[in-house]
This record gives sequence, structure tokens and C-alpha cells, in this order.
Amino acid sequence: MKLYLIRHGKTPGNEEKRYIGRTDEALSEKGRAELLKRCYPPCDMLFVSPMRRAQQTAELIYPDFIGKSRTVEGFREIDFGEFEGKNYEDLKNNEMYQRWIDSGGTMDFPGGEGIAAFKERTIDAFLEEMERLQEKAKKEERISFVVHGGTIMTLLEHFEESHRYYAWQCPNGSGFCVDFDGERMVVCGSIS
Repeated sequence: MKLYLIRHGKTPGNEEKRYIGRTDEALSEKGRAELLKRCYPPCDMLFVSPMRRAQQTAELIYPDFIGKSRTVEGFREIDFGEFEGKNYEDLKNNEMYQRWIDSGGTMDFPGGEGIAAFKERTIDAFLEEMERLQEKAKKEERISFVVHGGTIMTLLEHFEESHRYYAWQCPNGSGFCVDFDGERMVVCGSIS
């Protein structure tokens, strides 16, 4: 099947390069305008994070799916803990932030969600939804996911053969087209 992994549009926090995880921000006006200028691939089914920015993005780019998409709690973005809502300028003199940087971004966020726990919940949610699809008589061939950067990076790190988390960062409103055979993902293009 063909999967479209799409990161939500920009929020005010994204525009200021802030760590926005658990904060349930709405899209910014700029974010809305950018989404409306792009073309997104058609899909047969739509999965969306429960967070407002992802829900609003899905409604803008897939208006035919309003009320028909499936909200998946496990696709919620990671909780950045003490870094939540802050940007580099706010954190550059913070000792814990420097340790996190020095770890290559692998250390858990202080006071936040553990990275391993976040990845496990994301992968479990994805596998549960794919299993549910297989149980249906109808096979969906084109499936869009409107989620978060961390969600996309986690799925591609786990299912794509390179297993590199940060290699899959993408701008707001962008993402990846992926072929998925039930076990592996092969990136066949970008969505920009």
C-alpha cells in the first residue's frame, strides 16, 4: 500500500522555532495559507493525530474526510518536558539542554516523555491501525497520515532500512510518500 506521511502545518510556536509537543496549538494564519497553496495526494483513508494542529491541517488538505478520518491517540507528539514551548535562545545556557544536545538528541527530555516510550507508543499505534485495516474486507491502497515530525521520524526509523531517526526531519506541511508491504517502508518520494 501507498502511505503519505504528512507533518501538520505551522503553528505560532513552530514559526518561533519552539519545541511544541504537548502544547495543543492551533495553526497560525501563515501555516494555513501555506497549506492551501500546496497540492496533496488523494487518499482512500485518513489517520490523524488528536492534536489541534494536525486536526486542522487534515481538515484543510482533505476536506472530503471531515468527520470520516480516524483520530489515533498514539500519534500525539512527544512531551518535551522542561524544553516545551522554549527555543534555542531560551535554552542555550541551560545545562540540561546542553546535555541533551551532546547526547545527539537521544537523552530523554527532563520532566517529559521518554524517547523510547514515545517511539514504542507511536509504533504500537501504527501497527494496531494496520492490523485493523487487514481485518477489514476492503483493502485501502492509499492512506494518509497527518501527524507530527516526531511521529514521521519514528515510523521511518523503525520501518525503513536505514534506521536513522533524524534523517527524516521534514518541514511543516511536507512529508514523504512511502510504499509499505506490511513489514518495511520504502520512501518513494517527498511531499512538499
